[in-house]
Amino acid sequence: MSDNWVVQNLENALETWNEKLAEIWTLITQSPQQFKGGTIWNVIVNINGAVQAIGLALLVLFFVVGVMRTCGSFAETKRPETALKLFIRFAMAKGVVTYGMELMLALFSIVQGLISTIMTAAGFGTAQQTVLPSEIVTAVEDCGFFESIPLWAVTLIGGLFVTVLSFIMIMTVYGRFFKLYLYTAISPVPLATFAGEPTQSVGVAFIKSYAAVCLEGAIIVLGCIIFSLFAASPPVVDPNAAAVSMVWSYIGELVFNMLVLVGAVKMADRVVREMMGL
Repeated sequence: MSDNWVVQNLENALETWNEKLAEIWTLITQSPQQFKGGTIWNVIVNINGAVQAIGLALLVLFFVVGVMRTCGSFAETKRPETALKLFIRFAMAKGVVTYGMELMLALFSIVQGLISTIMTAAGFGTAQQTVLPSEIVTAVEDCGFFESIPLWAVTLIGGLFVTVLSFIMIMTVYGRFFKLYLYTAISPVPLATFAGEPTQSVGVAFIKSYAAVCLEGAIIVLGCIIFSLFAASPPVVDPNAAAVSMVWSYIGELVFNMLVLVGAVKMADRVVREMMGL
């Protein structure tokens, strides 16, 4: 690492960005059971088991309400075809509540397969490193004390932006896991609405919302791949320009690309929900 303070500040900011991007790349391929060693998942499983009893009670309630609202009279429920239809609905709804966690994990696994396919097709095993161009390092190191003063201000602002954006990125990925755990913990309650025809739209909306959270991972991966392609082709540096101009131009374009990536990641939830009609 260079002994120049300006270069060190920029390299430290880029190192923080690269570390967070690599962590995101690792986290996005993990399942909720693997995240943080599975400690959180074990608690969520216990909560889901406790809520399942409430879900089964609501299952009966939604079923009765559905029968009352869809059947014109009690005599209609005695008809074989109606009774069979109601029995199948109740049995399927009970199966969804009882094995809801397994169904949600299966859906998550399908989406993870999509993410792996995207990574393989793009040819990216890991996130690409963003490195400070050697031309900028040389130009900054050749600057005198007074010439370095404006560079300090530029690098302080640029380094702060890069560091803040890196933490916003990692917080978004952590937030996705947070939502996955919330959906899994309370799943028996909304899934119980499948027991009644008038209330089944709630269960459908819940499944679609959970699928949208899972698909956020694919959007995040696509965003990281696109940014990695930008990082592989860094901004063109004019070796004849002043050091301040070189640094300002490089940081400006780099921060702009990072802002685009962070914006795409932050809008992942909205994009997926619009795709699924939510």
